[in-house]
Amino acid sequence: MAIYQFEAMTTTGEEVKDEIEASSQEDAAIKVRNLGYFPTKIREKSASGRKKAGVKKGKGKGKTFAIGGVRAKALTTFTRQLSTLQDAGLPIVRSIKILEGQMRPSVLKNTLIDVSEDIEGGATLSEAMGKHPRAFDRLYVNMVKAGETGGVLDTILQRLADFREKSQRLKRRVIGALIYPIAVVSFAGAILAGIMVFIIPRFEEIFTSFGSTLPALTQHLIDFSRFMRHDWPILVGIPIAAFFFYRIMRLTFIGRFITDWLKMKVPIFGTIINKSVVSRFARTLGTLIASGVPILEALNIVRDTAGNEVLSRAIGKVHDSIREGESIAEPLRASRVTDEMVVNMVDVGEETGDLDKMLLKVADAYDEEVDAAVAGMMSLLEPVIVICLGIAVGTIVIALFLPLVKLIEDLGSKAQGTD
Repeated sequence: MAIYQFEAMTTTGEEVKDEIEASSQEDAAIKVRNLGYFPTKIREKSASGRKKAGVKKGKGKGKTFAIGGVRAKALTTFTRQLSTLQDAGLPIVRSIKILEGQMRPSVLKNTLIDVSEDIEGGATLSEAMGKHPRAFDRLYVNMVKAGETGGVLDTILQRLADFREKSQRLKRRVIGALIYPIAVVSFAGAILAGIMVFIIPRFEEIFTSFGSTLPALTQHLIDFSRFMRHDWPILVGIPIAAFFFYRIMRLTFIGRFITDWLKMKVPIFGTIINKSVVSRFARTLGTLIASGVPILEALNIVRDTAGNEVLSRAIGKVHDSIREGESIAEPLRASRVTDEMVVNMVDVGEETGDLDKMLLKVADAYDEEVDAAVAGMMSLLEPVIVICLGIAVGTIVIALFLPLVKLIEDLGSKAQGTD
């Protein structure tokens, strides 16, 4: 049994601060409610006689050298395992130490060492995680905080794990669908480049020895081959310059807004991006509301984690509308980021008080639409790639054979003239 410090409100609105003995943070929350209080903050009291200096003395013990960031898959696995251990009733510090102990050396392992030490020093789990924004973003920390406040940390962690797993599954499906066309185009492009750099010059030498005027198509092909051989830095520099220009554009609000708007308007890919963005918005907001995060705070979190400036701007207008006592649906409809189905479901959710459930249904529906859009894109891209490659190869073959046909015709004409 451990001692937990809690802050709570009485039925009359008075604030109460006291201590209670319990086996876990969830057990402490239940006991506080049984006393007739509404808990607002619960944390385990640091061991008696332990001084902060003593805690800092061993700080960092067990850490290993690690570079890079925290992989999304590793964080999702940790969240799922932590929710299981909390559901089993283990103390939070012991749960984190168990998970940290079974991890390989990594940034997340080092982070969990710091988190467990901070909790032993008297901090709450959300406070300890909030010190490591590179591992635990604002969405993660606020959901954990809501779970601590309501005494349902295991449930919140389970929802958070579900959210992360579904988000990653959607991302993997989109990326997996793009691997095939990118691989085919890259391989075909390398073959065509090899033909232009190594094969065409050999034909150029043969055509030069003929001493006749080349057809326009053949001449253009030879000119492009020369350009690739002698001015290749320009071809390499164009995508590099485009990449840096894109990165510079993303540094400003206007630049981010323009690039995000353009990405949502690109044929075929724009539809997938748009539906993915709306799905992430609906799932994030629905998960936060279901976890007990206040609606205005939830909207602020969603706006900061949307990953799309067009949607972030629309969410900002929704936030201002709710703060003024209005609804979510109207500013969402005015933004034109989502279709009418989403707006109507949000409107119904507000009226019935089941906004979180409606948002999660929207997210599930849009995930299915993304799957259908990706499948449709793949069925369209395959013939398009084949046709484009056929046209490119056919153009090269025709351009190379036109001079031979003309040479044969010239030889025939000379033979007839001799006769």
